[in-house]
Amino acid sequence: MSEYSKIYFLGIGGIGMSAIARYYKFKGYPVAGYDRTPSDLTHALESEGIDVHYTDDIDQIPKDIESTLVIYTPAIPEDLNEFVYVKEQGYTLVKRSRMLGELSQGQTCLAVAGTHGKTTTSTLVAHILTDGGDGCSAFLGGISKNYGTNLLTSMTPTIVAEADEFDRSFLQLRPAIAVITAMDADHLDIYGTHEEYCKAFRQFAAKVTGRLIIKKGLPIGTEDTKARIFTYSYDDAGANFHAGNIHVDELGHYIFDLVHPKGVIKEIRVGVPGWVNVENSVAAAAICLSHGVSEEGIKKGIGSFKGVKRRLDVHVNAKGLTYIDDYAHHPQELATAISSIKQMFPGRKLTAIFQPHLFTRTRDFAAEFAEALSMPDKLILLDIYPAREEPIPGVTSEIIFDKVTSGEKVLLRKEELMDYIRNEEVDILATFGAGNIDRFIGPLTEMLSERVK
Repeated sequence: MSEYSKIYFLGIGGIGMSAIARYYKFKGYPVAGYDRTPSDLTHALESEGIDVHYTDDIDQIPKDIESTLVIYTPAIPEDLNEFVYVKEQGYTLVKRSRMLGELSQGQTCLAVAGTHGKTTTSTLVAHILTDGGDGCSAFLGGISKNYGTNLLTSMTPTIVAEADEFDRSFLQLRPAIAVITAMDADHLDIYGTHEEYCKAFRQFAAKVTGRLIIKKGLPIGTEDTKARIFTYSYDDAGANFHAGNIHVDELGHYIFDLVHPKGVIKEIRVGVPGWVNVENSVAAAAICLSHGVSEEGIKKGIGSFKGVKRRLDVHVNAKGLTYIDDYAHHPQELATAISSIKQMFPGRKLTAIFQPHLFTRTRDFAAEFAEALSMPDKLILLDIYPAREEPIPGVTSEIIFDKVTSGEKVLLRKEELMDYIRNEEVDILATFGAGNIDRFIGPLTEMLSERVK
């Protein structure tokens, strides 16, 4: 990148884009960019000295074409004026996924792919390496609560990457060690069929050079990769890596023994709640053990892990009132998060608020969403967050709502939510979704905290 003196981002507020922006700022480059709406993340970038603007304005783009590198995300619209301008003027354009692939070249890349679990697992891998290993650089798909950022930097030539299957981005990576957590159908607007989606994961598997660790039962075999294949599981003793002797302490934290090919690590206490984080810990430990981290380092890192913002993120937890937020936006993620919450707080009433993300995902998985959203005691369903999509005739939240079988359910516009909750008795409240439902976290936390004073 020495031939460029400025780095400009289109869609700088995205979680993956912002990590790369922070990386170049760390390396001493002038960094600037556009995003459609302000957010906590863009405000954080601004506080770190990165120029961010929110109007589609070509005058904000550096005019020295030869020395400006433009990095973009496929989430931006094709007709964005700034995007059209940089293409017409001949700027060097690089897609985010290719940039991540280039940044990982010449380093030992540890990657986590999968329909769900990849953000928490990759963040935990990065934390284990930082807290109990030799360190790493990491480009994460969420904000680590241990470090308050989605970027870690280190002189150690090891890079941890969340390998995102959206737009086939993960095919730009060549990991030495990789985990695949799940291959449930998603992003069918990109892939068309579940079969094509799985084919992309097999193509990713073919790029792994050392060890490939897959969730037991996934349809990937030795014909798909030259890497050595290992399996992991929550508690299936037939997997190479699995949890045994699972129990819960008095504070609700899971404790387990990690069974691995060379022995057992006894009494690992998971630093974050929820049974799903036992499974994530097994996957992260499998990568880190394969990379050479000591058993003591594994145990220490899992125990001191504080989690990821918006992943089973507890904001209020008092007697008789709990508020949890989670990024779940796929039916299986919702089912996993809801079952984890119900297991953490048995016998209590769970009210779930869900904002569907994308018209295509709502259309493709309406029945599966309804099944997962029938699990809480009460459902509050919001209108669809469109993100990059135009509306699809006949596709609204009602196609999920009508199929939900739980006794209590209500359909609201997001503008009505705060007034509704203000007049509602809640025991456990949980917000779910990948859209702008995160804007409610602060106001809901404030409102519910007042009730327990």
